[in-house]
Amino acid sequence: MHPADPPGGVVGIDVGGTKLLAIRLDSGGGVTADPLQASPKDGPGVVEEVVAAARRLCGPDAIGAVGLGIPGLVDGSGRVRFAPNLQGLVGTPLTDAVREALPGWAVWVGNDATAACWAERERGAARGADEVLMVTLGTGIGGGIISNGRLFEGSNRYAGEFGHMVVDPHGPRCPCGKRGCWERFASGSGLGWLGREMAIAGEASRLVALAGGDPEAVRGEHVTTAAAEGDGPAAEIMTRFAWWVALGLANLANALDPELIVVGGGLIAAGEVLMEPTRRAFYELVAAPALRTNVRIVAAVLGSQAGAIGAGLLAARP
Repeated sequence: MHPADPPGGVVGIDVGGTKLLAIRLDSGGGVTADPLQASPKDGPGVVEEVVAAARRLCGPDAIGAVGLGIPGLVDGSGRVRFAPNLQGLVGTPLTDAVREALPGWAVWVGNDATAACWAERERGAARGADEVLMVTLGTGIGGGIISNGRLFEGSNRYAGEFGHMVVDPHGPRCPCGKRGCWERFASGSGLGWLGREMAIAGEASRLVALAGGDPEAVRGEHVTTAAAEGDGPAAEIMTRFAWWVALGLANLANALDPELIVVGGGLIAAGEVLMEPTRRAFYELVAAPALRTNVRIVAAVLGSQAGAIGAGLLAARP
């Protein structure tokens, strides 16, 4: 192991809305994954599962480092403040609770997309880059920021909630309560909405077929499948969707001037069907594109393990 690694091992845990993934990291880049578990719905349940996973992966007497990525807002003390998909965690002082349950262990608790950003910077698509944005496109949109080679979390540790930038104040209502948030248009939910709109208009027969014959049942995965097959209407939807993705990326680039933008999350499975039109639209939308030709937009490479890998790496930092 690297001399800085805790001798007992490094564990990273991604606490998702439905599934909990625990992994053990080694300094050479290897990952040992625990079987997926159902996500506990309250703080004590999460702490119990963290302890069990740490013991399974590192041994009953180990003292190491453990990091937790949470799909929500976690303050500087490690207390969960907002977690719409895990309401039972809100108010839980997770850092203190895990430290009490695992005496001597180094503990990090923070946002899952922030952790994924750090993982891609240390072991993935952004390795070596010092000015990085990561945007995760899934059911919603999350993200992270690397500035001057360091993780930027903001004054409250709430930075990276890119999905709630308002891009259309008259747009559809978001679960956060506002209208026209970026994630209403550029997430998996947004892609499904665009697909249903065309399917209901009778212009996307392949999508309807993939959805079992019901235009109202069209989802984002049906659009990506049909687009990968070469279906014309699905490719048109993907181009419209990529414009919305690029709009948010351009706004972020205007504000933060990154050298690299990493796009991750479940939608990245669409590959170049999504990435190519996103890059093209980005340079149509960003300010002074001729001065930003060095900005690269790349796909994340660590997949569903990124949040857990990043959480473990952050816990093990000296």
